[in-house]
Amino acid sequence: MSKSTKSKLVEQWVREDIRALSAYHVPDPGEMIKLDAMENPYLWPDAMKQQWLTLLSDTAMNRYPDPSAAKLTKRLEQVMGVPQGMRSILGNGSDELIQMICMALAKPASASDAPSIVMAPEPTFVMYKMIAQFTNMGYQGIPLDPHFQLDMPAMLEAIETHQPAVIFLAYPNNPTGNLFSAQDVREIIAKASGLVVVDEAYHAFAGHSFMPMLSEYDNLVVMRTVSKMGLAGLRLGLLSGAEEWLGEFDKIRLPYNINVLTQASAEFALSQADVLKQQTDQICRDRTLLQTELSTFDQLHQYPSAANFILFKVKNMDSQILFDALKESGILIKRLADSHGPLVNCLRVTVGSATENQAFINSLRTILT
Repeated sequence: MSKSTKSKLVEQWVREDIRALSAYHVPDPGEMIKLDAMENPYLWPDAMKQQWLTLLSDTAMNRYPDPSAAKLTKRLEQVMGVPQGMRSILGNGSDELIQMICMALAKPASASDAPSIVMAPEPTFVMYKMIAQFTNMGYQGIPLDPHFQLDMPAMLEAIETHQPAVIFLAYPNNPTGNLFSAQDVREIIAKASGLVVVDEAYHAFAGHSFMPMLSEYDNLVVMRTVSKMGLAGLRLGLLSGAEEWLGEFDKIRLPYNINVLTQASAEFALSQADVLKQQTDQICRDRTLLQTELSTFDQLHQYPSAANFILFKVKNMDSQILFDALKESGILIKRLADSHGPLVNCLRVTVGSATENQAFINSLRTILT
């Protein structure tokens, strides 16, 4: 079969909107210091690593995993502070949980009805919009105000106009790093007739949560991940809320979506929660030090962060030039490639180890002075 014939078949059968998309691209860091993906920079202590390897050696690879990951779910609920009476389900990362939610709430457009709407403030986590499109839902993004806070008049008007099936609120927000006003979030939950998902992926660094408020609102669920706790390689997310919501989402969850190695590794890691917390606390301290260092550069404007990364805008220079110069010096950070809007000329750096952070600052100083 010729290449042109294959292309025609793809054009015939793959949805036009999918063909128009670009695949989610993750750059290969090579040997560079990797400060672009909001990862915990720390490995486990050797003794802890050996205990984990011993555990894995006894894991039954020939058997299917527990389909509900019951022991791991219970342990996560304890560690994450899920209120009594609430239910949780696990996903292969938060992405799968977002996909479950959208699949459950999607009502494709018909001759008489518009599609169900996903709403989120922007800029925010790109997967809300992408998964809305994958699942044939409409998407409505509402720009944040100049301080990256919720534009409440615009949000409330859009809720009234579009009646979204689901609103995603990243708390803290990615890529801006800030926490929205808790009162504003409460007002949105109260105003919305559909579901509100508070995505607390960066909760470990924020110190604020809507998890304790699950019983206060019939339309609230909270999403968490273990990725930022140093377990990004496991791809494990948690969604918590009332049984009425979680029972429906669980019907869409694919069987055995959390494999045996992830279940065993996550249960072990959570039994060593003090080590994970020590690392998280260190990242928070290093975030403060990195913010102080960044404030010494007149060419940069940094934004407040309650996450494990810092967003900053480059003044009087194209951010691409600084990004490329940092790469040339062996430092990989994230360039927000907006040609207009609030993220124009912005870069985002993950808080790494003390050595990595200092290498980043030293490179900045060489480039900018």
